[in-house]
Amino acid sequence: MKRDNKPTNLSRRKFLVVGAAASGALIVGWRTARAQQTLPYLGARIEPQSLGLFVRIENNGDIWIGARGCEIGQGVKTSLPMLIAEELDVDWSRVRVEQLPYGYVDTDKGPSDKYGDQGAGGSTSIPTAWKDLRQAGATARWLLLVAASAKWNLPAGQLRTQAGHVLAPDGNKLAYGELVEAASKLDPPAEPQPLKNPADFKIVGKPTLTVDAREIVTGQTRYGIDAYRAEALVAVVARAPWIDGTLASLDDAEARKVAGVKDVVRIAGPKPGAPFDGALADGVAVLATNTWAALKGREKLKLEWKPGPFADESSESLRRQADDLLKPAHADKAVAVRRDGDVDKARKAAHKTIEARYALPFLAHATMEPPAALLHVEKDKALLIASLQDPDGASEVIAAITGLARSKIEIRLTRAGGGFGRRLKNDYIAEAALIAKQTDKPVKLLWAREDDLRHDFYRPFYLFHMAASLDRKNDIAAWSARCAATPRNHRDVRLKDRPVWASTLAPDDFPAGLIPNFELSLLPLDSGQPRGWWRAPVHNATAFAVQSFIDEIAVALKQDPLALRLKLLGAPRELPYTGHGGPTFDTARMAAVLKAAADKIGWGRKPEADRGLGIASHYTFGGYAAHAFEVSAIDGNVVVHRAVCAIDVGRVVNPLGLEAQMMGGTIDGLSTALNLGITLKDGKVQQSNFGDYSLLRMAQAPLDVEVVIVDSGKEPSGAGEMGLPSALPALTNAIYAATKVRVRELPIGDQLRKIL
Repeated sequence: MKRDNKPTNLSRRKFLVVGAAASGALIVGWRTARAQQTLPYLGARIEPQSLGLFVRIENNGDIWIGARGCEIGQGVKTSLPMLIAEELDVDWSRVRVEQLPYGYVDTDKGPSDKYGDQGAGGSTSIPTAWKDLRQAGATARWLLLVAASAKWNLPAGQLRTQAGHVLAPDGNKLAYGELVEAASKLDPPAEPQPLKNPADFKIVGKPTLTVDAREIVTGQTRYGIDAYRAEALVAVVARAPWIDGTLASLDDAEARKVAGVKDVVRIAGPKPGAPFDGALADGVAVLATNTWAALKGREKLKLEWKPGPFADESSESLRRQADDLLKPAHADKAVAVRRDGDVDKARKAAHKTIEARYALPFLAHATMEPPAALLHVEKDKALLIASLQDPDGASEVIAAITGLARSKIEIRLTRAGGGFGRRLKNDYIAEAALIAKQTDKPVKLLWAREDDLRHDFYRPFYLFHMAASLDRKNDIAAWSARCAATPRNHRDVRLKDRPVWASTLAPDDFPAGLIPNFELSLLPLDSGQPRGWWRAPVHNATAFAVQSFIDEIAVALKQDPLALRLKLLGAPRELPYTGHGGPTFDTARMAAVLKAAADKIGWGRKPEADRGLGIASHYTFGGYAAHAFEVSAIDGNVVVHRAVCAIDVGRVVNPLGLEAQMMGGTIDGLSTALNLGITLKDGKVQQSNFGDYSLLRMAQAPLDVEVVIVDSGKEPSGAGEMGLPSALPALTNAIYAATKVRVRELPIGDQLRKIL
């Protein structure tokens, strides 16, 4: 999911900070400021706050490394410290990892980040840290070498490091712990230190267990929802059931009689049509001494809501609107996303034209940990403890609502029970701030699952009309994709200056640049539903339409679907790619993952009776992925007998973590394709819990997801989202191969049971 940040072209300058703790421990880290800003030189021997900066080496040789990223299950609490530890040249078994808090810093020229980018979105954590954090480790190593050089009176160039020690040419060695006092008194190097050759890596690239796995499986991990402070009041909110609905009347007398209820307060949602940059809906909050009392108090509220302007919206009306917009009579309403050559001319000259439509619904995030926040607002400061993806945005929201300076807002990051883009929105933080302003006690805001599903920022609704024109050689001469969709930029101030198709469609996605006559256009649909980032945004929808249609073309031409894809990719080359993950798309890397998935599944063999093989691939945020499935669907019940995912994300930091991400993305893709969809009736979301928003059951899941890692040796991309997009069309393509039933609308649900 892409970071929901303000568009910026600002570069960053890095300022090295070296210091010593009271214990004498060496502390090394970076502070960064935005372009044309400066930070005062902090010198040496500063006292750390909590852990301090990225690296702390104790006198006894213990090594603490700070994890700066928001850990939402993607593994950055392990992988980011691995980058530092590699260049520091330590024994990973001696490393202890601690989650860093949000590191806001005020400078005389504006805000800055103590630790660099701490958000989680768009699979950017590893790419942005690849050189940044390795340099922090290399600098700490340099300081230790210089300290040893002085102690031995030997040139630093004659010394080397290994597993937490500095080694002399004669075999003498000093443990890092013996050098930290001297090293902490040194000034940082004037120039960045050279980084290791990947061939010399001892930590990066090695399968590494999650650093807090034991705490997770034994129930000791504290998520945001577990945060607690003395005298905290639990808050739950009754929200307007319609977008832009308002409170007409409130009778809270019975709610206040519930034992434990302390107060009932109003919170304001956005004005109709205004950006969704605070609380998502008008609401009434019940504050109580415990969760049960708060929920019972909410049940006792007597509320009347005034519907908003979209009170008549339904899934059926939205689909009718989409079908109507896709008629030729409304061609003038299409917004061009990309146009190459002359599609109309090629279509007129075509030997044959193949057309199909593909529909995808709104989707909720349904994170296992619903939104929650513990916030204590005092006269001159505030403390937030929450599961976040955008702590920078949370800081801005609290400051805007409370009037506090951001430097007075402390934010403690916890492990999150999933994110998938939901926590890139800070509406629940805004709610907590609006409530906390009205009491002098800490407030613990909790959302029930029903709140979560009915008040989300949903993945947009899509309806694609695809057309391919074939010449007399049965080559694709023209490709047209017209998409009626609810634009992602709806009421999003951070996207308002970008094209209406931005973050809804991707102009350079396959097969753009590979077909001479190509067009992609958007027909915006009118809908009131809030939209947000959903795992692998844009690609979670477009991959289904494109890769399904490729299969349909192959079937129509009686060609092998894999061969057709490889033919379209053609000779190895790099094509310009202007979207997130660019600047290029490498056809050879895509072909490599396709071949790897095909080889693993045994493509070309004749599967058992009633089974079929399906394949698909996609480029997401710099990563290349392909899926291949073997399935059956007897009596409409889909069984995935084998699931293969081949992945190329460049240089791999933690193969074990990458494998887990591909497994999770594949399972998420299967769950989405088979079961998930948000529907509307009378302006209200119909789903409320997992009974009607049914995540994949264990019985539906494959016994294994076979992951093939293709290490291209390129600069690394992230891995959190690449494993999902191609899973959906690979599944439906396999279903067609097994049943000859083409699934063009998701979720699959009971479609097959009605046919087979």
